[in-house]
Amino acid sequence: MAGGGGPTLIGSVQRALRLLEAAGAQEEGATAKQLARRAGLPLATAYHLLRTLVHEGYLRREGGVYRIGEAVGDLSRASSQQWGRRDLRAALHDLRDDLGAATYFAVYRDGEVDVVDVACGPGTPAVEEWADFRATAHAHALGQCLLAQLGEEARRDHLARHPMTALTPRTVTDRDVLLRRLAANRGAAPVTEVQEYALGAVCAAVPVRVGAGVAAIGLSLPVEEKQRLGEVSGELHRRTGRILGDLTFSFTI
Repeated sequence: MAGGGGPTLIGSVQRALRLLEAAGAQEEGATAKQLARRAGLPLATAYHLLRTLVHEGYLRREGGVYRIGEAVGDLSRASSQQWGRRDLRAALHDLRDDLGAATYFAVYRDGEVDVVDVACGPGTPAVEEWADFRATAHAHALGQCLLAQLGEEARRDHLARHPMTALTPRTVTDRDVLLRRLAANRGAAPVTEVQEYALGAVCAAVPVRVGAGVAAIGLSLPVEEKQRLGEVSGELHRRTGRILGDLTFSFTI
């Protein structure tokens, strides 16, 4: 154990990390002897650790030399995704504060609506998910915005899997009417809905592209603030491009 109340460090982990660092510095790969020398380890110790690192996928051995393995790339991608989620959350919170509305980010993944994150607060309450967002894309602005970005066949497939039920007296339940509305939007303009998903709430969403994936940023207001919907949805649409340009996140959609 370290003296003076310091942390307990695991020497074998430290030695394995030195080997990984040494392997990462050699683009063409390196032999066990070269890695041991660079890491300052006895060759026998290096061999034991290298076998473990290869077994776990952090290194790969080809032609007598060791190179960085796929597991290291997986860690890097996971780290990038984690930082990206933090950037996204910060952007949603900034929008919430600037627009005075709860804000949302959603993607269309594997044929379903996935609400990734929500920013709300005491003065900007989020719409309660009283009916599964995935099954009610026909009724809420986020879902309609995502469906509008799909092709005709994909839209019809989604609605066939999730029948259009009436959630409020204002919900559109005629599939042809909804399809015409979505086709007219063409996934370009803000989508707004007034109490179609939930009584007491009005919502808007704008389309965004994350790589080749389909996504949307949305907002909601109490119905008492309905007169603000056009203004804030327009501002959201104007700011979307800049928001995405500032983000470093990537989602597998």
